[in-house]
Amino acid sequence: MVEGGIAKADKTEFKECLSLTWKQPYILRLALSAGIGGLLFGYDTGVISGALLYIRDDFKQVEKSTVLQETIVSMAVAGAIIGAALGGWMNDKWGRRKSIIIADVLFFAGAIVMAIAPVPGVIILGRIFVGFGVGMASMTAPLYISEASPARIRGALVSMNGLLITGGQFLSYLINLAFTKAPGTWRWMLGVAGLPALVQFLLMLSLPESPRWLYRKGRKEEAAEILGKIYPADEVKSEIGALRRSVEEEIAQEGGVGEEGLSGKLKKALSSTVVRRGLAAGILSQVAQQFVGINSVMYYSPTIVQLAGFASNSTALALSLITSGLNAVGSIVSMYFVDRAGRRRLMLISLVGIVACLAVLSGIFFAAASHSPLVGETETQFFGNATCSDYKIGSGIRWKCTDCLKAAGDCGFCASTPNKLQPGACLASNDLTKDTCHANHREWYTQGCPSDFGWLALIALGAYIISYSPGMGTVPWIINSEIYPLRFRGLCGGIAAVSNWGANLIVSQSFLSLTQALGTAPTFLLFGVVSMFAFVLIFFIVPETKGLQFEEVESMLEDKGYKPWKTRKCTTPQP
Repeated sequence: MVEGGIAKADKTEFKECLSLTWKQPYILRLALSAGIGGLLFGYDTGVISGALLYIRDDFKQVEKSTVLQETIVSMAVAGAIIGAALGGWMNDKWGRRKSIIIADVLFFAGAIVMAIAPVPGVIILGRIFVGFGVGMASMTAPLYISEASPARIRGALVSMNGLLITGGQFLSYLINLAFTKAPGTWRWMLGVAGLPALVQFLLMLSLPESPRWLYRKGRKEEAAEILGKIYPADEVKSEIGALRRSVEEEIAQEGGVGEEGLSGKLKKALSSTVVRRGLAAGILSQVAQQFVGINSVMYYSPTIVQLAGFASNSTALALSLITSGLNAVGSIVSMYFVDRAGRRRLMLISLVGIVACLAVLSGIFFAAASHSPLVGETETQFFGNATCSDYKIGSGIRWKCTDCLKAAGDCGFCASTPNKLQPGACLASNDLTKDTCHANHREWYTQGCPSDFGWLALIALGAYIISYSPGMGTVPWIINSEIYPLRFRGLCGGIAAVSNWGANLIVSQSFLSLTQALGTAPTFLLFGVVSMFAFVLIFFIVPETKGLQFEEVESMLEDKGYKPWKTRKCTTPQP
């Protein structure tokens, strides 16, 4: 993401990147040091999915309240909205390097606060701190890399930051799995994030500021010195000249926008047909990216695995590695196809796959619910006085496992043995009955019921990620980096980014409540219907920007006969 977008890179650029960084390792040191911010971004957004399973076990008020669970997850997103908004101002005021250092302090503080949290409220406070860091890192790390990299390998190095984000999410699942048997489980899972934050903090103290920021602040000699470390000696002079011209042009364009403050700039931006059309496409892409339900999967995948019938926390975590790994692979696939298939086409193809997978997931969960094991009176009586208060033995009413888990009296289902699909016991949910159930070599269920459909759900979930990641996962950021006029790109990119985080917050704060109110199957069906609407809106609103220069994109949006579904051919020869 560069100013809200992912810089694209072709195959030739990656080859040159490997060659140049081998010859000048200082470049790789800069990129990797800043890229730890992307790793932290991915880790802190992914780790909560597994940690939440064990937080529920330790704090009964969390287990009993889906709203509290959603709040623990989503407060990092809420903090990220504020962090992203403050990050733009801090980048301009104090520089990219200092902003990354401040983000590291927030990451570290949040990790420590969560690790020692005595009550859920303190975990939420730590999540807010982490969210501030995530929001700042999401825009500052790629910006620093792009401004401190040679132009010809910039896209490859910034793309590496995107890989580190998905890699951080994958790492979080591995760390979660590693600490499932350790005393303190979730405290270690959340606290480990402090280590890379500390490493990056120390590394950034020895690295320079962005040469572009220094040049804009009049510190031209410092900028030239840094460029001398990045470029070969025979290229430094020409690069300084290019930097001077670029900064002067940027300042001139900003002057054209005016110094009327944020409201004045926004008013001037919205008076432009080009900006309005661009924002409609950019915001729609970002909101659709979240409303197809991706972060219900990334934040709650172990819980979804349990809803599919896998009761064990460690099993749920192990199987959730699939979603995270496929997401990381998808980001690599996107780099290859985005300049071949085109942005718009890749999003539309992605949405077709998403709708199909969500329909299949919904069908699987409907089937699982209809084939839920019965509650047996004899099985329940076996546990004596531990019977769920809402279940009345001898009433003649036949309950299923799903009825037991929905009971108002906070109940759990103790499956039969050796066949989990045979009638089981509906018991009061507490540590004593859970331990008693396990002592009889039975599985204890509180999220989902035993099912023969669990593996089908996992396959459909994997197919959903494969459909999402190369298209809707990365393309909306690319669209937003290409579709706005340069003079309004920072403002419009910020609006689109905040809309993305806002939609993320809505999804993460509502998913568990939706599954509780509607059921798992209807919730996935709802995401599928929203994805169908997204397909239609993207078809009619989002244009193709593949191969177009910024000036050509602006000309296309300005055209009176503008039709987003009509591809405009590139008229400028491409290098």
